[in-house]
Amino acid sequence: MSKPFIEVRNLRRTFNGFHAVDGISFTLEAGQVTGLIGANGAGKTTAMRILSTLDLPTEGTVLLGGVNVVEQPNDVRRRLGWMPDHFTPYKDTTVLQYLDFFARAQDLHGAARTRRLGEIAEFTNLHPLRDRPIDKLSKGQLQRVCLARALINDPEFLILDEPVAGLDPKARHEFKHLIHLLRERGKTMLISSHILSELGEMCDMLLFMDRGKVVHHGDTHALRRGDNTAGISIINITVAGAVEPAVKWLEDRAKWSVLEELTDGVKAEFDSGDPTLLREELKRMMADNIGVVDFHREERRLEETFMEMLRAPSASQANEKEES
Repeated sequence: MSKPFIEVRNLRRTFNGFHAVDGISFTLEAGQVTGLIGANGAGKTTAMRILSTLDLPTEGTVLLGGVNVVEQPNDVRRRLGWMPDHFTPYKDTTVLQYLDFFARAQDLHGAARTRRLGEIAEFTNLHPLRDRPIDKLSKGQLQRVCLARALINDPEFLILDEPVAGLDPKARHEFKHLIHLLRERGKTMLISSHILSELGEMCDMLLFMDRGKVVHHGDTHALRRGDNTAGISIINITVAGAVEPAVKWLEDRAKWSVLEELTDGVKAEFDSGDPTLLREELKRMMADNIGVVDFHREERRLEETFMEMLRAPSASQANEKEES
């Protein structure tokens, strides 16, 4: 089995006794797009700054492709691209001049630098803006420039902090399209955002942080279905004919609770997130001549899931309560 591309082990960052990042551990697989979610002050930006070699941990280890980010920062920087949540455009500088400056800083010269600038300008659709002053661009255009800067060294790993914040719908759509293209190219990405629905569309995995700790790390679609939460599934069942037989069948079974009787079916809660068990229940319903014509799990909104996790006591809180 291959090792994870990113390994974070017992990472801690303390500022004057305050644990901004409090002993977190997680791994990211190569080519995986992970969304980082948390309220303001959860520790997201501090964690990303450590991963990107811009800050040093108080304790713990971060490995990128087996390379220690503290011990070998220059090796790590050659393999990653960092897009901060905001940056200050340089005055009296065109888009091309701005990107060319950072290409030179990446030690690109001559034809190789010209070729690479052309590639990223084409990818981010910046060719029409190449001679525009960078401080006169719109927010969406600036975000594309910032992404282009992060791509100059053709990184394996991208860290994007709030990349779609403040963008209008058109600019958000264009930026998400770029993320999908980068995913197709096999880039490993960690993306922070407060817009959870956007992360749900872009990411394979979601990592939730709260008060410096990781409170959840799992598959995006499984989280929406409830597989990785309390093990509860909300099922919408559509039937042909009378609804009453379906209601009675559900009420007679221990794992089911009827939530709402609909005109053409039932909304019910099933006490499991296991798809195998759900499949068996559907077989039993049909074998018992319940006229099922549709049977599907209702996906939860990510915002609701996140708020439930924030309300739930963490394991450490539970231990502290028992000890007190």
